[in-house]
Amino acid sequence: MKTLARRGHALADPAAQLRVLSGPPPRPAGASDDEPPGPAADFAAALADAGLPPLTAASLDTLQVNVGKLCNMTCAHCHVDAGPDRKAENMSAATADAVLELLKVSGAGTLDLTGGAPEMNPHFRRLVQTARDLGRHVIDRCNLTILTAKGYEDLPAFLAERGVEIVASLPCYTAENCDAQRGDGAFMKSVAALRLLNELGYGIDPALPLTLVYNPVGPSLPPPQGALEADYQARLKEDFGVRFTRLFTITNMPISRFLDHLLETGRYGEYMEKLTAAFNPAAVAGVMCRTTLSVNWDGALSDCDFNQMLSLPLADRRVRNIHDAPPAELLEAVLNRPVVTGAHCFGCTAGAGSGCTGAIL
Repeated sequence: MKTLARRGHALADPAAQLRVLSGPPPRPAGASDDEPPGPAADFAAALADAGLPPLTAASLDTLQVNVGKLCNMTCAHCHVDAGPDRKAENMSAATADAVLELLKVSGAGTLDLTGGAPEMNPHFRRLVQTARDLGRHVIDRCNLTILTAKGYEDLPAFLAERGVEIVASLPCYTAENCDAQRGDGAFMKSVAALRLLNELGYGIDPALPLTLVYNPVGPSLPPPQGALEADYQARLKEDFGVRFTRLFTITNMPISRFLDHLLETGRYGEYMEKLTAAFNPAAVAGVMCRTTLSVNWDGALSDCDFNQMLSLPLADRRVRNIHDAPPAELLEAVLNRPVVTGAHCFGCTAGAGSGCTGAIL
C-alpha cells in the first residue's frame, strides 16, 4: 500500500478530509437522486442536546508528541498517513529542544512519543533520555516491527534500561486479521518482537509495562475492552508464549486512510451513523483532549493527535506553534483552553469512549 501523499490523493490534504466530515453523508447505493441526503454529523449539537457545555481542557497531564510521519510500515487504517516515503515530515533538533523545555515547565507527568515510527526520528533517544532524567513517565507508541528492523537491534534494550512504557499496535491476535491491516508477515514479525520484549522483562516486570492496542479491522466499534483483553491474554500466551500487561481498544477515526477506505467501499455514511447513534455523554468527561496537548513534528499545537492530523490548530491564535512563545507563556495559554471539535469527535465518544489510553468507560 502507498500513502495517500505518495498517490497524490485528494484526501492527503486535511482540508479535503474536513470537507467530507463537515458535509452530509453520501447517499446510499441505489438511492434516488431526489432523495435528500442525511444531516451532517454535528458534535457541538450533540453536546448541547445532552446538556453538556462545550469541551474545555481540564489539566495538562500528557504532552503527546508526533515526531514525524516516517515509518517502516504503511498500515491500511493509519490516521497519520505514515510510511517509508514520508521522510520530509520529521521533527528537527530545534523543535525537539522546544518540546523538552515545555516539558520541564509544564508539570506534565508523561511524554507520549508517537509517529510514524517515532523511533526512526534522530532525536527520539534524546527525547526519551532527557524526559526520564526529568523524572517523567515516557511512552513509546511502537509498531513492534521496528524493534527487529536492521539498525534498531539495540532499541529494545535501550527502552528497557530506561523504563519506557511500550504501547504497541496489534490489531488482532490472529495473523489473517492483523496482516489485513498491516501487511503480509506483519503479525509474525510482531510476535517475534513481543517475545524479545518478554525476554527483557516487558509484560512481566511491573516496572516495564507492555500495552497492546486493538482497533477494528472494519467499520465497527470495538468490543468491550475487558473481555477482549482476556481473549488476547489467553490466545497469545497459548499460541505464542507471549505475555503483556494490558490491552487498549481504540475506535477507528474516520480520517486519512481509514476515511479513504470508508468512501471507497461506500460505507462512510453507515459508519458515521453508527458513531453518532452510539454517542455516549458519559464518555465526554474522559476524552484525551481534556488532559493532553498534542505537538506535531513541525511544532504545530493541537488539542489531540486527531485534530493534529486534520491540521486543526488550537483555538487561541497566539499559540498555534510551540515556537510562538516561551514555555511559561505557552503553558498559561493552553491551560483551561477551549477545545476545537468536529464530526470526528464522535469517534472518541461512541460506546465506551475511546482515546490513546483505550476505552474511557
